[in-house]
Parts: sequence; structure tokens; C-alpha cells
Amino acid sequence: MKFITFISRLIVGVLFIISGLIKANDTVGFSYKLEEYFSADVLNLEFLIPLALVMAAGLCIVEVILGVMVLIGSRPKLANWSLMAMTVFFTFLTFYSAYFNKVTDCGCFGDAIKLTPWESFGKDIILLILIGILFLGEKHIKTLFNEKKENMMMGIVTFFCFAFVIHTYRHLPIEDFRPYAVGNNITEGMKTCDELGLPCAYEALYYIVKDKSTGETSEMLSTDYQDKWEQFDFVEATDKSIVLQEGYEPPIHDFSISLEGVDYTYSILEEENVFLLVCYNITKTSSSKQEEINAFYEECKARGISFYALCASSDDNILAYQEENNIDYPFYFTDETTLKTMIRSNPGLMLLKKGTIQGKWHHNDFPHVEDVENLF
Repeated sequence: MKFITFISRLIVGVLFIISGLIKANDTVGFSYKLEEYFSADVLNLEFLIPLALVMAAGLCIVEVILGVMVLIGSRPKLANWSLMAMTVFFTFLTFYSAYFNKVTDCGCFGDAIKLTPWESFGKDIILLILIGILFLGEKHIKTLFNEKKENMMMGIVTFFCFAFVIHTYRHLPIEDFRPYAVGNNITEGMKTCDELGLPCAYEALYYIVKDKSTGETSEMLSTDYQDKWEQFDFVEATDKSIVLQEGYEPPIHDFSISLEGVDYTYSILEEENVFLLVCYNITKTSSSKQEEINAFYEECKARGISFYALCASSDDNILAYQEENNIDYPFYFTDETTLKTMIRSNPGLMLLKKGTIQGKWHHNDFPHVEDVENLF
């Protein structure tokens, strides 16, 4: 039992530390995932949405701290009960999202490791078993340090976690696992399976249908309905689906840039050098650096460098923001989720060279044009 307990400690501790650090690297992205869980269509806990960022930061920090506590054998009773409570909570979330097909990616390991809800639920079940072993073998868990050294170590870990979360929030993730990472080409990332000559993924929806002879309603795959439409009447499509064939899916989708109904996506992606100012929601956009941004735009215009602002807000909100901040440049429309994925800053700046991302800047690190000319 002692050896099994040790192996369980090692797996649980390392897993929690890795999971916490990956999410702490992108706390803003994790908060978006929590907002998705709290939305009306999922858990209907919309009153928690304003607290999503604080909760995301807290969960990341707690995960790392608990992982370290398990590895060094610190306060085993407190650590075990905390691990169990957190894992039971996430097991419920993953089961709910998997069973009702609400959230397609749990966000357990951020964008670094994508898990489907059922895969994440299975992972949580295994974690519950391992934590159960820690409860049974609690007498075998001995601390590696004396109380003074243990408290000092936990203090250092806690300080590091807070500093790391604050840094990645005030700047950008240290490691970018998203398809919009520096060096990636957006045009290439948008190519479909047909364009690349790769196998395509196929999904089928579940329909609610009614038997014409008996009047009974039932669920049926859309592919089956195509063969049985003479026997059944279509009632409605559900939000459930099933993957019939695994295949290639482009990492970048729903990316487009338009203005007044005209699509400028590929013309902008083909430009030699272009700056994109990303403001996913203008009502939440920080205006603290707006004077610098305005000066940056004027400098780009003087040098003949393209500059586009992308936003998903309404025209009225954009106009009010422009007037309030003396903005001359127009705002083009791009999907809000896409903008949130592109850069974890509102506003944030990206530099593209023929569709390839050359650089990304948080609004707290807004550059001058001459500072980034080497990237041209």
C-alpha cells in the first residue's frame, strides 16, 4: 500500500501542477472557459460571470499549491480533502457538459492539450480513484521537510504562483498554444481538408422525428432520416451530434474581416506588412493607452503601413468610443470569439506579414513603429 500511495501522490501531484501552470499561463483564456460554463445555455449561473477572472486565477494557484503539497507530503489531510472537493466539482462539470453536449472543450489543460468532455470526465474519474488511494494510504504520507522549511517552501510556491498569474494577465501568455501564435500563417491555418487533400471529418445531428403511422416521436440520426423520410416526419434538430468519421479540421475557422458587408479577409492577409488592433468588445476595451495607439496609427499612416482595427461590437458603441477617444481609423468586423482567441488583450496589437504573425503585444507593452521595424 505504501508503494501504491507513493505512485498515486506522484501522478496526482504532477498532474495538478502541470494543469495549474498551463492554465496560469493563460488565465484570461481560462476565464473565458468559465464564462462559457456559467452562461445561460450551460449552467445558467450568469451572476458568476463577472467573477470568472478572479475564480480562474484562484483555481490555477490552488491547483499548483495542492500539487506541491501532495508531492512533499505537506498537511495530507487538508491536501486530500481539498483535492477531492476540487475534483468532484470538475467531474460534475465535465459530465454535465459531455452528457448534454454543452461545452466541446473542457479547458482542463488550456489550449496545450485538447480533451473532449468525455475524455476529461474519464480523466477525472481516474483522479478520484487516485485521490481515494491517498485517503486510504494517508498514514504512509510523510512530509519531506520540517515545519519551518515546509512553510517557507509553500510561501515561495504561493508567491511564485501569484506573480506568474499577474504577469501573464498584465502581459501575454509566455507560451502561446493557440493557432494564432507568432510564426503561424493564418491563411495556411484556414485551409480545409479538401484544399490540403486530407480526410475530412463528418458529423451527424440527432433529429426529433415522428412516426407517420403511430404518431410516436423519437431521436434519429440525420443520416438515417435521409433514408427513412417517407416513414417519419421531421420535428426539430437537437443540439446533439456524433462524429461519424474522424478527419482533419482546420485550426483556424470563423476568421474574417469585413466592413459594411464587404469582405476584406484575403486582401488584408496578402498585404506585405499590416498591423491589426484587436478590440473584441469595445465596451470593455481599456482606453489607458489610447493616446499611444492614436499616435501609432498616425505614424503607420505617415510611413504607408497598413493599420486595421477589428471589433465585434455594435456600430453605436464603436462610434461612441471613437468620439470619446478622438479615433480616426475605422473598425472592421470580426467574430468576437475569434478576436478573443487571437490575442489575450483588449486592446491588443498584432503584426502580420503576408498572413504570417510576426509579433503580438499586450496594450501594457504597446510598441513604437521603429521598435518593430526589424520584424518587417
